Amino acid sequence: MAPGAATGKANRLIGEKSPYLLQHAHNPVDWYPWSAEAFARAKAEGKPVFLSVGYSTCHWCHVMERESFERQDVAELLNRHFIAIKVDREERPDLDAIYMHATQLMTGQGGWPNSVWLTPAGKPWFAGTYFPREDSFGRPGFKTVLKRLAEVWRTRRKDVEQQAEKLSEAVRQLSAGLAGGGAATVSRDAAAQAVAQLRGDFDEPFGGFGAAPKFPPHGALRLLLAEHRRTGDPGLLKMVTKTLDAMAGGGIRDHLGGGFHRYATDRRWRVPHFEKMLYDNAQLARIYAEACRAAGRQEYRRVAEEVLEWVLREMTGPAGGFHSALDADSDGEEGKFYLWRREEIVEVLGADDGELFCRAYGVQETGNFRDEATGRQAGTNILHLPRPLEACAKAEALPVADLRERLRVGRARLLARRDRRARPLRDDKVLTGWNGLMIGSFAYAGRQLGRPRYVEAAAKAARFVLANLRKDGRLLRTWRGGQARLAAYLDDYAFLADGLIELHQATGRKQWLDEAEALAAAMDTHYRDPNGGFFFTAADHEDLLVRSKSPFDQAIPSGNAVASHVLVRLGRLTGRKRYLHQAGACLAAFWGSVQRMPQGAVGMLLAAGEYLDNQEASRGPTGSNDGEDGPVRSEKPPITVEAIPSVRQAAPGGQVEVTVRVTASAGWHVNSAAPLQERLEGTSVGLAPAAAFRAGKVAYPPGKRITLGGEAVSVYEGTVEIKLPVGLAADAAPGRVRLALTVRTQPCNDVSCLAPQTHRLVVPIEIRPRPEK
Repeated sequence: MAPGAATGKANRLIGEKSPYLLQHAHNPVDWYPWSAEAFARAKAEGKPVFLSVGYSTCHWCHVMERESFERQDVAELLNRHFIAIKVDREERPDLDAIYMHATQLMTGQGGWPNSVWLTPAGKPWFAGTYFPREDSFGRPGFKTVLKRLAEVWRTRRKDVEQQAEKLSEAVRQLSAGLAGGGAATVSRDAAAQAVAQLRGDFDEPFGGFGAAPKFPPHGALRLLLAEHRRTGDPGLLKMVTKTLDAMAGGGIRDHLGGGFHRYATDRRWRVPHFEKMLYDNAQLARIYAEACRAAGRQEYRRVAEEVLEWVLREMTGPAGGFHSALDADSDGEEGKFYLWRREEIVEVLGADDGELFCRAYGVQETGNFRDEATGRQAGTNILHLPRPLEACAKAEALPVADLRERLRVGRARLLARRDRRARPLRDDKVLTGWNGLMIGSFAYAGRQLGRPRYVEAAAKAARFVLANLRKDGRLLRTWRGGQARLAAYLDDYAFLADGLIELHQATGRKQWLDEAEALAAAMDTHYRDPNGGFFFTAADHEDLLVRSKSPFDQAIPSGNAVASHVLVRLGRLTGRKRYLHQAGACLAAFWGSVQRMPQGAVGMLLAAGEYLDNQEASRGPTGSNDGEDGPVRSEKPPITVEAIPSVRQAAPGGQVEVTVRVTASAGWHVNSAAPLQERLEGTSVGLAPAAAFRAGKVAYPPGKRITLGGEAVSVYEGTVEIKLPVGLAADAAPGRVRLALTVRTQPCNDVSCLAPQTHRLVVPIEIRPRPEK
């Protein structure tokens, strides 16, 4: 039976907006949404509460619903002995975090569905995750657990309440421990420690970190990219590219429709857990776009664009807001929508192209997919690339370009066939924070990859969120079916503000920066802890077991990490020092916890790196300015200029290549280095002379010829890179030198040209001492 299939009259969940709650609206269980009414009834009747927390695309949530919540005998036990509450963890991440901590403390593990038994005061006393309906493999089933707990509550209620009090106190202490233990000095040592841990955990043969299951390591990859930019260490970039290649070739990637599944159940990234989450794909699209720039790999551009095209095609509402997720199941089977039999592929593509496609994508006659629960192999296949395309082309004696085109055509034809299948459920609620992540990803990719329509998609989503999920200056968490509801969380403010800043940088429009500042002000008013950092919930939020704050990342970055990042960026962009002071205070408040477990707080490490970059730059000449990704940056809308040295440290007599990246916002361009008209000023890069170094010949890219007003002009559009080799003197003294660059640009649009701009950037390079002989 499909999730949410009707089994009887509607219960109280029928009035909710959450797709997850609506899936259970026809269960025979007398479900309540989380509400004062439910707890009032529990107190009045002296019954404990059964709390079930999950989300609409959760496979094991569907299994437990089919096995238990749709069954009359289970419903009778629940209705007789408990008050049953159902919560969508994506709508209520505050409740999810509190009661997941309780489950982890009791069982040593967690997951969804999360099943927690509470006193009428909301205090947890027993917990688990998925329970099968009947006893199996020596473990009690859900019916047995319900009967035993009902008896314990009836006969030993005082003991239960004492246990609940102890567990509640443990949850509070855990939250206090996560919040940090006093201010500490922010430094780069924790990032170095995290990088060392990542080196030790790196899976050299297959990419990623640690063993199965493997989740996309968003934060770890961004940290490695940032540290590679700062240090020039090629080993860091190698870990990134190995992991990105493995994920891009694995079954975790949807090779037909674009986007990535939630995680891989195996070490090789081949067998996915099939749900697709907006937040995963927002982070991965940006990482592939960043890596395209860092590694010069055009395949990464293709992966990023496939992700974003999937979002535009399948996950974007008519008004521009981004939907939340796609289910793992269809027709009650996990992954059914994505799996293929060999004969079906050959039928669609024909014998020659079909056989070629099967060889390229690892398709076998007997199938390569085993069901996660049963281990059964049923002749179906997950598409993946068991070898790089170049190796495949060599084996097939085909030019790579020809193979790529034949596979592209094959994928398109198979996608058309797949679209005729029963589709997985789409959770179409719009979550403010997750939209913020995707807005930032579209804006960044649009700017870096030269795709103006991605920037416009980001702007359209931003307009939707600000118009529909904000009331009286305060954000709301979720929107669906024309109705916005529930108080927003720290993540919502921080993620949306970060996305708006990225949108400002892509467009040069001040309105997005102004909106980001307004969100930062609300965040400061309603979420800031006077002792440092930000609480997850607002000061006027519903009273819960604990008001938490944490620096640690989960599947999404820590709200405090992104808040710190936002404040650093606002300080840099506006010149208002109060933002930098707030960022420093937030980082310092958590730094003791970050130092103890840096690999769990990668978002804080990235924010701290930018904060420290800014502090170091502010001590240098006016105009030097490190940006969020490490490069020195000058922004004069509609143009952004960045300078990225090939290394941050070099020996006397060595060489540094500075890449000067000039980016014109959508709708703008700059004159090339060789304009066709004398009246136009060409783009130029100059380096102030100094004894410690000498500049080589600047390598400018060729301009693009376009026609404006009937006149041919030579321009740079989107982003272009200019290479400046710099040789260090053989007798250069150890210490820091500063390469002072001047970049001249003249921005124009289709109608007119602005006055030429001068961008001054200072790139710090550390000259290492000569090794002793």
